[in-house]
Amino acid sequence: MTAAASRLHHVRTPFDDRRSIAISLYMTLVGYGVLVALPAISAARVALLGFSEEQVGRLSSADLGGLAAGAALGAALIAKGNRRRLVWLGALTVIVANALCLRYQQYPITLLLRLLAGLGSGLYTSVAVANLGATARPAQAYNRMLFAFAFSQALELQVLPHLSMNGIYAGFIAAYALGLAGLNWMPAHAADRQLDVAVDVENGEGHRVEHRRVPAYLVWLCLLAILLTYTNIGGYWTYIELAARSAGVAPDWISRLLVWGSLAGILGCLLATRISNRFGLARPLLAALMMMAAAVGLLGLGMNTASMTLSLLAFNWLWIFIDVYQMGFIANADHSGRYSSLIPAAQGLGQIFGPNLAASLLAGGADYAAVFGVCALFALLAWLTYLATYFRLRRLIPELADAA
Repeated sequence: MTAAASRLHHVRTPFDDRRSIAISLYMTLVGYGVLVALPAISAARVALLGFSEEQVGRLSSADLGGLAAGAALGAALIAKGNRRRLVWLGALTVIVANALCLRYQQYPITLLLRLLAGLGSGLYTSVAVANLGATARPAQAYNRMLFAFAFSQALELQVLPHLSMNGIYAGFIAAYALGLAGLNWMPAHAADRQLDVAVDVENGEGHRVEHRRVPAYLVWLCLLAILLTYTNIGGYWTYIELAARSAGVAPDWISRLLVWGSLAGILGCLLATRISNRFGLARPLLAALMMMAAAVGLLGLGMNTASMTLSLLAFNWLWIFIDVYQMGFIANADHSGRYSSLIPAAQGLGQIFGPNLAASLLAGGADYAAVFGVCALFALLAWLTYLATYFRLRRLIPELADAA
C-alpha cells in the first residue's frame, strides 16, 4: 500500500477578489504608516517640537499602544461585526485625533491624542490584516503587503523629514479619508473557521480532505513571539536615527541609509515566498530571527558608520522575512480572522514595551549600546518561543508546521 502524503488544503474565499485584496493592502499601508516611519517622526518631534528623547519614546508607545488596544477591540468584534462599519469607526477616530493634533501640540495633550489615534488605527488595521489572512494563500497576500511596504516606507522616510509636524498629521488625515472610497470592495463578513485547518490526504486508496483542530495555546504562543519580536523592533526602530547621530554618523548618510534599508526590504519580499515554498514558513522564520538578533546585537558592541550601515540594512531585510512568516503562520491556522486581527495588537504591545524600555534605560543613564543589546535579547526570546511551538506542532499537525 502506498504511504499517505498530506498537505494543507487551500480554498478560495470572497476575500481573494482583486478589489478586496487591493483595498486591504492600501489599508494596511495606511494603518501601519506611523510604525514604519517612526525614525523620521521621532526625529521631527525632537527637532520641530522640542520634545526630549524620553518623551519621544513615550509618544511612540502611545501611538503603538493605542494600535494594540484598537486591534484587540477589532479581534473581539470582527467575528460577529460588520467589517465595513469597523473600518469607518477606526478611520473617523484617526482623522479626528490627527485634526486635533494640528491645533494642540503640548506634550500632555499630544500624548492623549496619539493614544486616541493609535486606537482608531488599530481597529482599522486589524480588519485589513484579517482580510488578507482570510485569502486562500495568506502568506502570499502578506508578502504582497510587505512588498508594498518597502516602497511606502522608503517614500515616507524620504518625504516626511521635509514636512512640518502639521504637514505630517495632515498627510495621515488625507490617507485615511481616501481609503474610505473603496470600502465597499471588501466583504462585510467572513466564514467562521476558527482554528480549523483542512488537510489534503492522498494514498493508494484515493484522496480525501480531513479537518484538524489547532490547539489555541499554540496560536497564543505565536502571538507572544510576535510581541517579543516587536519589542526588539520597537526599541531599535524608534532610536536608531538618534543613536546614529549620537555616534557621529553624518546626518545625510543616516537619511540615505533609512531609505536604502527600506528598499532592501524589496529583496526580502522577492525571496520570502520562494524560500517558504521550498522550506515552509517556520524554519526560515527561525533562521531570520537568529540573524536579526545578530544584526541588532552588533550595535551593542559599538557604533560607527560601518556597523550602523550593516545593522540597518540587515535589519530591514530581515524584518520583511520575519513579518511574512509570522503573519502567514497564524493565518494558516485561523481563517475566521479572529487571531489574525490580533497580530497588530501583538505588534503594538511590543511597540509599547520596546520604546518604553529603551526610554527607561536611557533615563537611567544607559547608553544606546545597552539599549540595542537588550533589543537583541528579545529577538532571541522570540526565537526560543517559536522553536518550542514548531516542535510541538510537528508532533500534532506536521502539515501546518511545515506549511508555506
